[in-house]
Amino acid sequence: MPRRYDPERRQRIIDAAIRVAEEQGIGALTHRVVARAADVPLGSTTYHFASLDDLLVAALRQVCGEAGTTVEGWTEYLDRDEPLADRIADLLRAYMDDERHGRVRMEYELYLAALRRPALSPVAAAWLDSTLDVLGRYTDPGTARTLSALIDGMLLQLLLTGRPFDRAAVRAELARVTGEQPAERPRTSDG
Repeated sequence: MPRRYDPERRQRIIDAAIRVAEEQGIGALTHRVVARAADVPLGSTTYHFASLDDLLVAALRQVCGEAGTTVEGWTEYLDRDEPLADRIADLLRAYMDDERHGRVRMEYELYLAALRRPALSPVAAAWLDSTLDVLGRYTDPGTARTLSALIDGMLLQLLLTGRPFDRAAVRAELARVTGEQPAERPRTSDG
């Protein structure tokens, strides 16, 4: 029986791995589960990705480079003419949109998997470096590093607690780091 030429197969496997990770977590990833999700023979997953780490690296690289995920895409928000804390707060609100929660959770799960899977570390480090590079265009390197850590911490807390995104609270924390004035509170008729 002749082999079927399928130039898109590798990409379908990566896309399926991302879907599985998004829907079930990376703990659910096996060659068999991904093959089923990609509708390819099991041997195709092991042909293109000898190990699960190889597959996770490909998935993380793709996720880090996708529109809406890529750090370079942040400039749509960061290039605006308003205080940096407002620009980042708006960026994070868009990033944490209800429709993206599963995707953001998966992105962080892949990012944190690098702690136990050395093969993922270079991709996670490149993501961090690109974050620092982009934020560094708008502030000094020390503040960029602090903002990056604060952003990661706030997003992880939101994902872990399931609490809604509170733009005013996020903006206030960001303003503490950037040294900007807190936003004025709306005046009430009784005060």
